[in-house]
Amino acid sequence: MKDQRFKIAHREALIGIALVIVNFAIWYGFAYGLGTGDPASYSYVLGFPAWFFYSCMAGTVFMIVLIWIVMKLFFKEVPFNDEEVEK
Repeated sequence: MKDQRFKIAHREALIGIALVIVNFAIWYGFAYGLGTGDPASYSYVLGFPAWFFYSCMAGTVFMIVLIWIVMKLFFKEVPFNDEEVEK
């Protein structure tokens, strides 16, 4: 019988990959969506170009909160020892 820990680890790895894709989509969308055009026409947030602020700073804060939520809701504690795991 397959160890249940591998099923949990596989699911959590897929969640991790999804989080990376979300992070890249946010970064790419703001950086190249707002960052195109003439730099003289850029808008600024807290002294930073809007594309940089939203892609790097706000995106990072958003991802930290999202990862924290995902960790609390979907990840579970798994023992690493080889003893028989309750099913």
